Amino acid sequence: MNSVPPNLKNLTVALLAWWDTGHADLPWRKTRDPYAVWVAEVMLQQTQIATVIPYYERWLAHFPTVQALAEASLDEALKLWEGLGYYGRARNLHAAAQTVVNEYDGRIPTTAADLVKLKGIGRYTANAVASIAYNEAVPVLDGNVIRVLSRLTDFAEDVTTTPAKKQLWQMAAELVPAERPGDYNQALMELGQTLCLPTKTDCVVCPLTAVCLARQRGTQMERPVRPPRKRTPHYDVVAGIIWQNGVSPQEGGKFLIAQRPLNGLLGGLWEFPGGKQEPDETLPQALEREIREEMDMTIRADQFLTSIKHAYTHFRITLHAFHAAHLRGEPQHIGVADHAWVTLADLDKYAFAVTDQQIITALRGR
Repeated sequence: MNSVPPNLKNLTVALLAWWDTGHADLPWRKTRDPYAVWVAEVMLQQTQIATVIPYYERWLAHFPTVQALAEASLDEALKLWEGLGYYGRARNLHAAAQTVVNEYDGRIPTTAADLVKLKGIGRYTANAVASIAYNEAVPVLDGNVIRVLSRLTDFAEDVTTTPAKKQLWQMAAELVPAERPGDYNQALMELGQTLCLPTKTDCVVCPLTAVCLARQRGTQMERPVRPPRKRTPHYDVVAGIIWQNGVSPQEGGKFLIAQRPLNGLLGGLWEFPGGKQEPDETLPQALEREIREEMDMTIRADQFLTSIKHAYTHFRITLHAFHAAHLRGEPQHIGVADHAWVTLADLDKYAFAVTDQQIITALRGR
């Protein structure tokens, strides 16, 4: 079935001409190395370009090849990813690099069909790498492309539904050209990043204005169609700087950090242990209970240190950090992957999430 309106059949020429006149000068566009393209595409998932650039450059300086990444420890990879967020991307990238070295003789697969078999690579990433690095004529469909195609076709379906996504993928597949598919896909994404924005459009200078149905009908800001956003839940969370020897805090003393389980939120990162406050308990009571449940230790929550507000994709938290004294029990790995007793000077060796980095800043008095 042909899902593309006749008005879009010739958009490739106009889009590539616009791209050729001066697309954004970004570091990952200076190479066709599939590893470098793959790293960029993974980092760009749910992260702004300006944020990604320094991480991308540091990552390739430290891990210039897929072999270098595969030989590194997960802790080393997570430390270099520290602050970029969505840490599952780093874990999957590291695991997939090891698969490439161990099962593909260090050669990154050359087709989207094979790339998608690697851990953490979905259809979008596989197609982006295949089209940009290998010139395979496969489509991409990210948030920017969904918005552009929805406006070009005045697509009135809810784009979050499976049938609508299937239609959009089909439309994107019919439009991608055999020649320069990588440039075409990047141009379509850049159009959504620069001119066809979520809250405003610059239709006057858009190269596709003449063929845009939403522009003709005045429905640009009604596309794409999405359901109303649900209210984001909020949780109060506690964390403890748990000092040895029953004294809290100790000048130059050691305190406890724990590694989060690899298969959960922020998996593999280190943290000041704690957890979510339950109804009808105080914050100190919550901390003491969480440490007992997760590590089979008895502690005493003492001096309040700081509170930190942070938003994740589907919920928000306020993290309350307390100094605490270790009273009884050796750390057990019930709800954690590992633990370490460290000093302030040791912390730079470990990868922490942004909230725990702010606790470290408070500890250091900065």
